[in-house]
Amino acid sequence: MLSKQFFFTLMTAAGLAAASDASDVHQLKTDNFDEFIKSNDLVLAEFYAPWCGHCKALAPEYETAATELKKKNIALVKVDCTEESDLCQKHGVEGYPTLKVFRGSLDNPSPYSGQRKHDSIVSYMTKQSLPAVSVLTKDTIDAFKTSDKVVVVAYFNADDKASNETFSKIANTHRDDYLFGAISDASVVEAAKVKAPGVIVYRNFDEPETVYEGAFEVDAITSFVKTTAIPLIGEVGPETYAGYMSAGIPLAYVFVEGDEQKAKFVTGLKNLAAKHKGKINFATIDAVAFGAHAQNLNLEQKWPAFAIQKTEKNEKFPFDQTKELTLEAIEEFSNDFAEGKLKPSIKSEPIPETQGPVYTIVAHNYEEIVMDEEKDVLVEFYAHWCGHCKALAPKYEELGALYFNNPDFAKKVTIAKVDATLNDVPDEIQGFPTIKLFRAGKKSEPVDYQGARTVEDFVKFIKEQGTHSVDATDALANKDTPAESAGKAAPAASEAAEEESTASASTEAAAEETKHDEL
Repeated sequence: MLSKQFFFTLMTAAGLAAASDASDVHQLKTDNFDEFIKSNDLVLAEFYAPWCGHCKALAPEYETAATELKKKNIALVKVDCTEESDLCQKHGVEGYPTLKVFRGSLDNPSPYSGQRKHDSIVSYMTKQSLPAVSVLTKDTIDAFKTSDKVVVVAYFNADDKASNETFSKIANTHRDDYLFGAISDASVVEAAKVKAPGVIVYRNFDEPETVYEGAFEVDAITSFVKTTAIPLIGEVGPETYAGYMSAGIPLAYVFVEGDEQKAKFVTGLKNLAAKHKGKINFATIDAVAFGAHAQNLNLEQKWPAFAIQKTEKNEKFPFDQTKELTLEAIEEFSNDFAEGKLKPSIKSEPIPETQGPVYTIVAHNYEEIVMDEEKDVLVEFYAHWCGHCKALAPKYEELGALYFNNPDFAKKVTIAKVDATLNDVPDEIQGFPTIKLFRAGKKSEPVDYQGARTVEDFVKFIKEQGTHSVDATDALANKDTPAESAGKAAPAASEAAEEESTASASTEAAAEETKHDEL
């Protein structure tokens, strides 16, 4: 399935950078974490585990970013959660790596939502260090224009408060995405050859300057910036995936092998991409590095290959791989797509003949189970190769049995799961496992589950968030018999075994995910 989970950085075999005096990443512990955070205006903190594959992949990028950001007095720190478990628990760490932004205080840190590459980390944290809109002068504007890949500058008349407020609203909403600046110097506005109020987007690709000439309104300017921020023919990778997914328009992928094949399609498709600019985004994708990604578009790993995805509905339109993929074929296919002549491809496992305590969802029974307006349906979106999902499985089965075996509960609550790599579902998934509650009567507004992965916490979540407010607390408390309880290990041993099991599963997941080369 093509979704946000593939936005994760490509797993590599690189190990965590060895701690040394030369490192610009501060290794913190419980006894110095609070003091360090309070004494620095802006800190990015990584909570990690040494066995975590994603953490290993992040380590060299994090080190490079730390060195660059040190010049701007922005500190990067890391905490080993296998050694500082209480500290990590205190800060709500439930997965690795967890990255949080602190602003001179331990209160209300914000999650880091950028990419896990050094230049993205630098860009993101630089934006965090600046106001939503930087006030520019004739002496600072030239340097500001080239300070990031995409820079948005508004040109105002000095007394135009209304336009200033409109631009500030846009900047506050998208400050993590782009740099925003504003200037009201009449001589600079005149030199820019823009009619005030006006906006110019500066880029380090394609045309370096693009002027917005429409109405000075939030939605119109936001749409323009999002469209302009994406290259005419870009490249899909860990750095760019989120931008394409959030653009809100279909994405056309060209899977290519090598620079020569890439150059052929980039050059040959420019006119087509320009024709559909703002309606379809065109991008190449490295088939050598991300070949497994093709299966999420219902393509075989045969190159070159082409597919279009409607990102908002997660619908896939793969080009027939029994035919030769030529520039002319891509043009005809893309034009047919734009005219609504193509039907989406649907990937689905067979519908199970019987169901158990945890209902198995596939693409062909998704609507029947998930969209049942009479029931609260908790859905786990998982991957068969995901170690975290495997670690969760026995608890999730226990949860399913709790409701399935109680006739009153079963009428109101369904516990379900779907392998999101083998079935097309309409939901955008950010990672494995992702768990959502589709509430009776409110199916268009699912609630994401963010709590601990325990049966007790799932029960509480279903009670508090579900339409039917089913309370299975007593049923859970009474499910164990004395004999069963006597056979349990001591709590400490139990927790240690669980930690070891989770670590093992996560290590397995890291190894398996390396094979998938997902975005």
